[in-house]
Amino acid sequence: MSTSWENVVGDSSFSRRGFLSAVGALSIAGATVGCATAAGRQGAAAPHQLHRAREGLMTFIGSYTSSQPAGRGVDIAMRDMSGALAPSGTLDGISDASFFAWSPDHTSLYVTNEQQQGSITAIDVSTHAPEVINTAPSGGSSPTHLSVHPSGEFLLTAHYGDGTVAVHRRNPDGSIGEHTCLVKHPGAEPHAHQVVVDPSGKWVVTVDLGSDSVFVHAFDAGKLTQHQQLRLPAGTGPRHLVFEGTTAYLLAELNSTITVLAWDPGAGALTAGQVISSRAPEATGENFPAEIAMSRDGQFVYASNRGDDTIATFGVENGSLVFRAVTPTGGNWPRHFALDPEETSLFVANQRAGTITRLARDTDTGALAPTPDSYACPSVAVITFHG
Repeated sequence: MSTSWENVVGDSSFSRRGFLSAVGALSIAGATVGCATAAGRQGAAAPHQLHRAREGLMTFIGSYTSSQPAGRGVDIAMRDMSGALAPSGTLDGISDASFFAWSPDHTSLYVTNEQQQGSITAIDVSTHAPEVINTAPSGGSSPTHLSVHPSGEFLLTAHYGDGTVAVHRRNPDGSIGEHTCLVKHPGAEPHAHQVVVDPSGKWVVTVDLGSDSVFVHAFDAGKLTQHQQLRLPAGTGPRHLVFEGTTAYLLAELNSTITVLAWDPGAGALTAGQVISSRAPEATGENFPAEIAMSRDGQFVYASNRGDDTIATFGVENGSLVFRAVTPTGGNWPRHFALDPEETSLFVANQRAGTITRLARDTDTGALAPTPDSYACPSVAVITFHG
């Protein structure tokens, strides 16, 4: 077994790995490699239950091993019913773990290894003793995001470094299988930052920070074919989006906005609508939003602000966003955050502070409130729960 069961913690600060100077650092013409024209298909996700072990909820924490101070790659922690995280172990041999994606049945977890020669790692989490299944080349440079298709048959990876999106087959044992497709976003400086499947399962949507665009791809049997390029105003810097039915909320890193997108799954088309700031009205200075998420009931949207070091809360009213409040994260540079399965807490990965802090959440009003809970992890990048 490839787990080092050590209770190790640390705390310090550093400059963001790769930071925003990477934007514009590349000059690569767009192309499409190895993909055929096709229509999409939909797969049903298998049900899953909360995975509890050692009297806690199993929690996975990713960090940058090549940053200073060095992270540990993938930590395993246990979250107790009070919301506190306790270290449980570290998985060996996983470098620069910057994002996670679950298989539909939650028996496998996939990790981006964000390095110049990118790779992705599969982890078996079907037992109380997670272990690495395999690691494979991701097909591009600096993978920052990945998703598992709802069918469970394919893994999709976005590469910030060279603006490509790759597809791999997912084997029955959860391992990463053959590479089936690689597309490069068009434009002089593409930087793909996210790849997701739309709620219908028919389309793959990718967000490109460098080209100020969101792309819609037809998907069939592991092949991607570009269907739409939604261009946003220059300097927007779109980073991540979240779907809710026929609406998507798109967070922009460079101009600190959220754009509400109408989604037509029949036509495979996005249309831009409302644009609202991710910041408090009185906020000043530099700010670079990072993550966006929605409550399960579809009533609240949350966004992290790096610079302001806040989580912004928005209400959803007739598909539009209404600013409610910002809550300090209690750390520095909130790269990622996640709601726990009960949605009574929101956990923030503060990259520069090397901490994960917990904000309590009111499930009726969506309001967040600081707590004293803090978990130390140098160069922390991402957090997810087995549930």
